Amino acid sequence: MKNEHGHFLKGEKVVLAGDIGGTKTHLGLYAIDAGGPRTLEVVTYPSRDVAGLEEMIRDILARRETTIVAACFGIACPVVGGACRPTNLNWSVSEDRLRRIFGWRQVEILNDLATTAIAAPRLASNVLTTLNPGQPQNGGNMALVAPGTGLGQALLLPELKGYRPVASEGGHADFAPNNTAELELWRFLHQRFGHVSVERVLSGQGLVNIFDWLCSSAGQAPSPAVRRAMATEDPAAVITRHAMDGDDSLCSDALQRFCRIFGAVAGNLALTGMATGGVYLGGGIPPKILPALKKAAFMEGFIAKGRFHDFMTAIPVQVIREDRAALMGAAQRAYELAT
Repeated sequence: MKNEHGHFLKGEKVVLAGDIGGTKTHLGLYAIDAGGPRTLEVVTYPSRDVAGLEEMIRDILARRETTIVAACFGIACPVVGGACRPTNLNWSVSEDRLRRIFGWRQVEILNDLATTAIAAPRLASNVLTTLNPGQPQNGGNMALVAPGTGLGQALLLPELKGYRPVASEGGHADFAPNNTAELELWRFLHQRFGHVSVERVLSGQGLVNIFDWLCSSAGQAPSPAVRRAMATEDPAAVITRHAMDGDDSLCSDALQRFCRIFGAVAGNLALTGMATGGVYLGGGIPPKILPALKKAAFMEGFIAKGRFHDFMTAIPVQVIREDRAALMGAAQRAYELAT
């Protein structure tokens, strides 16, 4: 409730949500409406410039006079027993510590793929792009595969009031080559890293690793234009740009192979989780390579499961183009805790 000056009155009950990454953290305050959480304010912080999550929480709470009745945070790292150490950040987070410092009764820490998974079935159609319409089964399991800085995977299992997210560290599972060329890629990466996880080929750095292998196998250095751009820009972004522009054959080949592996990995998770309700592609990369994903390579990799070809063809596949899906999922979960 606001007073006559438009300020929120002390004691207004809201929920707090967060999406914590190694580079940026988004925190949001949400009103508790009958239909779900309603955004009041979202603030973005540079994660590496603060001492911990508590510092950012104090800042956003100082902006409004509110009473936090529940909080949920999605964090890009494994969460065990309500505690974690965010990847690439020199601080830790725990539910017990947040309860103790802020006096909250309802607080939950989840993997960021779990919060994205919570949001996925609730996203509006205008922030989704369909790669395969399929034949979705009502009440079927769903899956989420999200390549970005790393690779996240999650399942969504139906329950009485919607879906329960099941986070995983499947990005660190073994990369399984599907043809002779991918076997050579595996050998190249095995010599470089030892263990070759899926994340080594399906992430921003994974695209660079595929490009490096192609340069090595072709016995040639990157083109002068690509080499100059890589000296000052993110190499994955350079490869993507030249591939999308169609002006560098090695970049184009790297992105096409990336898309086929992406399809195969998404198909593997769909099979493992019996995701007859559909597969969502999240993370930072898919929206940036949509034209490439719409070509044949992705779906070829997705449905190439031998005797299960027809089964895979019936599974819907959609790309999430909402960059705050993880925050929206955390807000939804905080709302559920509050109500």
